[in-house]
Amino acid sequence: MVRSQRWKGVAFTVPFQLGFVFLYLIPIGYAVYESLYRAQSSGLGLGGTTDEFSGLANYRQGLTDPAFLGSVFRVLLFAGVQIPVMLLVSLGLALLLDTLASRPAGRFRVLLLVPYMIPGVVAAIVWINLYSPDVGPLTPLGKAFGLTWNFFAPSMVWPSIGNLLTWHGIGYNMVIIYSALQGVPRELFEAARLDGASERRIALSIKIPYVRGALVLTGMLSVIQMLQIFNEPALFRNITPQTVSDSFTPIMVIYNQAFNAGNYHYAAALSVLLALILGVASFLFYRLTAKEAD
Repeated sequence: MVRSQRWKGVAFTVPFQLGFVFLYLIPIGYAVYESLYRAQSSGLGLGGTTDEFSGLANYRQGLTDPAFLGSVFRVLLFAGVQIPVMLLVSLGLALLLDTLASRPAGRFRVLLLVPYMIPGVVAAIVWINLYSPDVGPLTPLGKAFGLTWNFFAPSMVWPSIGNLLTWHGIGYNMVIIYSALQGVPRELFEAARLDGASERRIALSIKIPYVRGALVLTGMLSVIQMLQIFNEPALFRNITPQTVSDSFTPIMVIYNQAFNAGNYHYAAALSVLLALILGVASFLFYRLTAKEAD
């Protein structure tokens, strides 16, 4: 009977296991396989092409490709600014919700989650129209206060994208942090208030230390998402191609190699390299922040 129960438990995991194998392991294995080949032309480039085994040549090219490495460095610099700002705003909102009664907090929580429920592409289109100097309300609003700004200028593209990503992601991160706050023993707050601690001191000395694990989790997920950013810069490129190049982010470089240049083998190698970079960046972020959380 125990053995039968075990097999029933295993049977419940079969759909997930099949999905993991066919949607993750097989595509990853195929990408690695494709990355080991190169398309070689014959007849001075006038004949057909054949795939020939090239070993790690595509990886060596990727590790010296200035467009790919520049895009990775560009996104990492952007992440170093945008992610702390987003987490700080999410933490502040979670702390504010924690001070409210359960019913008002639930209403505000749902309201703040609305931006996250909107698909990323739709959110990007909405904000591009808000930024537009022709149809958007932000440019006339700035002129009313004597301000002139161009959200698509080279110096404003990253802040414009960062504002969009922050608006889209604060609700999700706020819910995770707020859920962690609900696990803090309420007796600690009462004891701190009896000792004369202010709400600010309670937040800094009790609440924030208790949610460091949630901050580490949301930060690591944000790093992974940031290195894979594609939709927002790609849509901005349609508006301002002179500012957002086709190698603006790593995924855009891979997309350009695969679908514009037709170099699928090199694109597969860049995809594997990006996956490795994601793994290393996530590992380093977790190790550094987890030590601080401990």
